[in-house]
Amino acid sequence: MSEVEPSDLDLLCRGEFLNWELTPHGSNYTFLAELELDGRHGNAIYKPRKGEIPLWDFPSGTLFKRECAAYLLSRILGWDFIPLTVIRDGPHGIGSAQLYVDHDPKENYYTISRDSLEGSDADQLRMMCCFDLVANNTDRKANHVLRGYDGKLWGIDQGLTFHADTKIRTVIWDFGEEPIPEQLLEPLRRLCGELLAPSGDVAELLTLLDAEEARALLQRLQWVLQEGVFPGIPGLRRRRRD
Repeated sequence: MSEVEPSDLDLLCRGEFLNWELTPHGSNYTFLAELELDGRHGNAIYKPRKGEIPLWDFPSGTLFKRECAAYLLSRILGWDFIPLTVIRDGPHGIGSAQLYVDHDPKENYYTISRDSLEGSDADQLRMMCCFDLVANNTDRKANHVLRGYDGKLWGIDQGLTFHADTKIRTVIWDFGEEPIPEQLLEPLRRLCGELLAPSGDVAELLTLLDAEEARALLQRLQWVLQEGVFPGIPGLRRRRRD
């Protein structure tokens, strides 16, 4: 599992909201907040339950839980690409608080995949793609892939995840029909066993899902392991990389 900086966790969980500004994009109310704790300042993305727009296919008032569940799943798998996320109370009530990532606003999935699908970028995108299959991500848009100023790729906006029905919608199709690397499959095998006797982060993850969603998570893990390849878009040929 990836390590969490205690100071970041304390700031997100206990920091005082000094100010919060509504961000201009997105259908749900999302705030860029400044937090302060013991003289330390930092920014977070705060998504209150009260600001969630009802959806016909997701239970109302659950998206903030799914943001945290997605972070926990990435942590359990050891895939460090989702910023630290917690559930806490805030100025508009309970919601998710996610550590803000300083990033280049000109970069997104399209620019990253256009410029390079080799090396570390490709490895990070394969990991993200595999995660989305397991988490049943219904909303992987291009702008949900960020490049931090340190070069690391991050995935944000995972509120539409873990539905019991298969609803995967994503822009990451570049690896269609490729074998999923063994280093990605191994933690999925481990998680299959851990779901049968959950403890720690796995047990916490399951508290954020209902029984049907938990069963579907195990079924998706088994499906990805059985298939062993990234799915492609039906009827479309893979993009040439040479």
